[in-house]
Amino acid sequence: MTGTRRREMHLLAYLKTGPTGMHVGAWRHPNSRLDDILEPSRYEHIARVLEAGKFDGCFFADLFGLYDIHKGGFDTYIERGGQISFLDPVTVLPLMARVTEHLGLGATLSTSFHSAYHLARVLNSLDVLSKGRIAWNVVTSATDLEAQNFGIDKLPPKELRYDIADEVLEACFALWDCWEDGVFVLDKERGVFGDPGRIRYANYVGKYIQTRGPLSIPRSPQGRPVIMQAGSSDRGRDFAARWAEAIFSAQYGEPAMKAFYDDVKGRMAARGRAPEDCKILQGMTIVLGETESIAQEKAEHLNSLIDPELALAANSSGLAVDLAKVGQAQVADARGNQGMDGTQQRIEQQMREDGLTFDQVVRRGARSMVVGTAPMVADRMQALFEAHACDGFVLAPTIFPGMFEDIATALVPELQRRGIFRKDYTGRTLRENLRGPAPS
Repeated sequence: MTGTRRREMHLLAYLKTGPTGMHVGAWRHPNSRLDDILEPSRYEHIARVLEAGKFDGCFFADLFGLYDIHKGGFDTYIERGGQISFLDPVTVLPLMARVTEHLGLGATLSTSFHSAYHLARVLNSLDVLSKGRIAWNVVTSATDLEAQNFGIDKLPPKELRYDIADEVLEACFALWDCWEDGVFVLDKERGVFGDPGRIRYANYVGKYIQTRGPLSIPRSPQGRPVIMQAGSSDRGRDFAARWAEAIFSAQYGEPAMKAFYDDVKGRMAARGRAPEDCKILQGMTIVLGETESIAQEKAEHLNSLIDPELALAANSSGLAVDLAKVGQAQVADARGNQGMDGTQQRIEQQMREDGLTFDQVVRRGARSMVVGTAPMVADRMQALFEAHACDGFVLAPTIFPGMFEDIATALVPELQRRGIFRKDYTGRTLRENLRGPAPS
């Protein structure tokens, strides 16, 4: 008789190698650490905190350049502390892997600028060294400024970017499958190091991408990195339905969350994929307090630190439109081939749910935060989870690293007490922990 298991919530942490996450004012809080952004100890510490909290993993959001869309320059981002990646996330993942055993580790890399062979080689190397804990947050990139840093004047059209991305992933999968298990013989007596019969060429040829292979790297314990994705457009959802094993969703309000969840799971079913093959994780920012009033005071203080000009610059970057010059009516035409549909959808959802104007939303800066005691926040998370609005959450920091420390010591035990979050890791690899334990 096949056993059953209770559905478990999954948690990922949203990280940046810079001053702020989603909340544009949080870096100004007295308890936010800034002096160690360029220090290995910062990344080692947060890795230990997240593993102690039994997070599935973390991933680093990234931009291949400095946002300079707002007022035609990067002054606002540098002066006022915007979302900046001072370090390539790929360089900090090995630091985090060295001090943990279970935590999944993800990096954002673009299919529009990196060759399939380079992507497959770097990610598989990390996956082997971490013993199967690497995730690839696949992006096609959304701004011309990134393209220009790679010697391309403008991004290709979105549909073409996704067509290329499909082939890049097909090529990477072919490269990751070049090695079978058991290549290493290591027989000194006979002088046989390995079995070449267990390695083959990839010989992938697509319309846009081709690579011969093989990789010079053996298979990792999880076979290949976990594929993450965050596209919200129609084409992005199709891409996710085909490839993603974890999706970072940034919908605003429960109706939008459920609509996104049902849509993507339906697209997966149409491709013959089971619902559990991909976890849809809703973005959330949390403020915890010993009492509700303390939590509210913390949230109000955080929001008082928001610089409206930086909030406007951040939304300009997401839309790839200078909102200092362009109003709501001109956004669609001004965006052209750039910008993230997820930002556009979030703004529209906030306007509808909160009764705000476009200008109020893009200058407000404070995204919806879940504020309260650990049981209160757990109530909200459990309600969304059990309503099948998500399979878990991507938690973005406010005060760093204090917010994650509070989550690990106060919120996670509450979720564990309710039986909806793991008490310990059950898998050897990130993929195994995302999929959950096998039925008893």
